[in-house]
Amino acid sequence: MSNEQDRAAAAKKGSPFLNTRQAAFYIGLSHRTLEKMRPKKRGPAYRKHGRHIRYHIDDLDAWSKAQGVQLPSTGGTE
Repeated sequence: MSNEQDRAAAAKKGSPFLNTRQAAFYIGLSHRTLEKMRPKKRGPAYRKHGRHIRYHIDDLDAWSKAQGVQLPSTGGTE
């Protein structure tokens, strides 16, 4: 397990807040992608704690769930 994985796992057990790298790993994106999404308001909700950006695990889960792709129903007529 990488250092980021270890820290993300430990954070999940203790604090529900993750830094950008931990949050990116948690949802399967690069930290740069997550950083680029913030100003466009396209990524998960985040909070500023002083000068630090923090993501709550519940917000990451909700955002990830909302990204699900709805497949068209075949209606059984194939």
